[in-house]
Amino acid sequence: MGRRASSRAAQLPPPPKEAWTSGRGKEQGGGAIPSPTMSLEIQCEDLSSARWTELLPSLQQYGVIRLDDCGLTNTMCASISSVLQANSSLTELSLANNELGDAGAQLVMKGLQSSTCKIQKLNLQNCNITYAGCELIPALLRTKSTLVDLQLSDNHLGDEGMKLLCEGLMDPRCSLQRLELEYCEFTAASCEALSAILKAKGSLRELTMNNNELGEAGVTLLCQGLMDPRCELQVLKLEGCGVTSANCKDLSTVLQTKESMQELCLGENKIGDAGLGQLCQGILSPTCNLKTLWLWECDITAEGCRALAQVLKNKSCLTKLSLICNQLGDAGAELLCQALLDPGCQLEELWLRTCGFTVASCASFCTVLERNRTLKELQLSTNMLGDVGVAQMSKGLMHPDCPLQSLWLGDCELSDDCCETLASVLLINHTLKELDLSNNRMGDQGIRQLVASLKQPSCTLEQLVLFDIYWTEEVDNELKALQETKPILRITS
Repeated sequence: MGRRASSRAAQLPPPPKEAWTSGRGKEQGGGAIPSPTMSLEIQCEDLSSARWTELLPSLQQYGVIRLDDCGLTNTMCASISSVLQANSSLTELSLANNELGDAGAQLVMKGLQSSTCKIQKLNLQNCNITYAGCELIPALLRTKSTLVDLQLSDNHLGDEGMKLLCEGLMDPRCSLQRLELEYCEFTAASCEALSAILKAKGSLRELTMNNNELGEAGVTLLCQGLMDPRCELQVLKLEGCGVTSANCKDLSTVLQTKESMQELCLGENKIGDAGLGQLCQGILSPTCNLKTLWLWECDITAEGCRALAQVLKNKSCLTKLSLICNQLGDAGAELLCQALLDPGCQLEELWLRTCGFTVASCASFCTVLERNRTLKELQLSTNMLGDVGVAQMSKGLMHPDCPLQSLWLGDCELSDDCCETLASVLLINHTLKELDLSNNRMGDQGIRQLVASLKQPSCTLEQLVLFDIYWTEEVDNELKALQETKPILRITS
C-alpha cells in the first residue's frame, strides 16, 4: 500500500509554528465559550443560519474575532455591524476570504465607525471588494485613530480605490502603522498619491504592495516618497511589482538615507546582477540597518554573489537572506560560504532553494556548519545534492558546536542510502529541531532507520517533514505509534 502527500509552497518560509492553526481554532467543540484571551477563531467552516444564530449573542464578549473563510453573507455583515457598535472591547476583526462584496464591506465599516469601537487591527483580505467598497474607508481612517493595522490584499481596488484610501491616510487623525495591499490591481497611476502618503505619514511603518503592476515609473515615484526625511518606513515589500535594475539605484539611495528600513522584499523582480550590485552599495552604507533581504527569483547569478559576499562580511545587522530560484550554481555557493565563515557575518536564516547547487557545493556547506556560530536555518531544497553530498554535510551537522535548528533538504535527489547517516545526525545533534526531507526517493528502509533514532530519548528533533514520500501501511503505523509515544515530535506528511 503506497502513500503520497501533497507538497507545500516553494517560495516563502512557513508561518511561525505558533501560527499553525486548523479547523475551528479556539472555538472548538460546541458552544462559543470565550477563551482566557477572549478570542474567537473559526476558520474554513461554512456557517449555517442556525450556527450563526448560536454564535451571535456571544460576539459582544470577544476582544479578537476571526471568522476567516466562513461563507459570511450580507445579512451576517449587518449583524456584525451591530456587534461592532456594541462591543467596546474588540481590538481585532478578521473576515478574510469571505465574499462580502462592496455592500457587506460597507456594513462592516459603518459598524467600525461607532464611537464605542476601539478596533486596532482589521483584515478584509480577499473579500471581493472593489473601489466602490472603499467609499467609507476615508471616514473610517479619520474616525478610528486606534486603527494601526489594515489588510486589504486580494481585492479589486484598482487605482480609484487607492485614491480613496490615500484620502483617509492623509488625514492627521489617521494613525495607521501597517498597510497590506497585495494583488489589488494597482498601477503606476497609484504611486504618486502613495508617495505623498510616505512623505506625510511618519506613523506608517510597514507597506506591502506585492504583485501590483507598478513598473519602473511607479517604483521611481515610491522611492521619492521613501527618501523624504519624514518617512519612517521599516518594512517595504515590492515582490512582483516590475522593479527593474534601473530602480535599484534609487532603492540604494533609500537604503543609504533611511536608517529606519529593516526589511526589503524584492522577490520576482528581474533586477539581475547589475541591480543587485546597486542595492549592495546602499546596504554597505554605515547608516543602513537592514535585517531582512528577500531576493527570490531575481535573475541573480554567481557574479551577483560577489557583491552579496561583501554585504555578509560587513553588515552584521543582516540576519535573514533569501535567494530562492536564482541560478547561483556551485560557484555562487562557494562565494556565499566563504562569506559565512567571516566573523563579521551574523546571518541566522539563509534560503537557497532551487539555486543550481550540486554535490560539489556540499564540502563548503559542511565547513560552514562546522565553523559558523550564528546560522540557525538553512533551506537547500530542490538542489541536486544527492546522498554523497548530504553525507558530506552531515559531518558538519555532527560538529558539537553546530548551531543549526532547521534544515530543509526536500527534493535533493536523496534515497535510502543517506538515511543511516542522517539517523546518526539525529542522535548526535541536539540543536537541530526541524528537518525537511520531502519529495525524495526514500522508502520503508530509510524511514525505518530514521524512526530508530527518533525513538531514542537522546533525539531532540521536534519536526520531521516528509511530504511526497512513499511508504507502506506498516511503516505508516510505526510513524503514528512513534508520535503517540513521543508527543514532542511532530511528523508532517
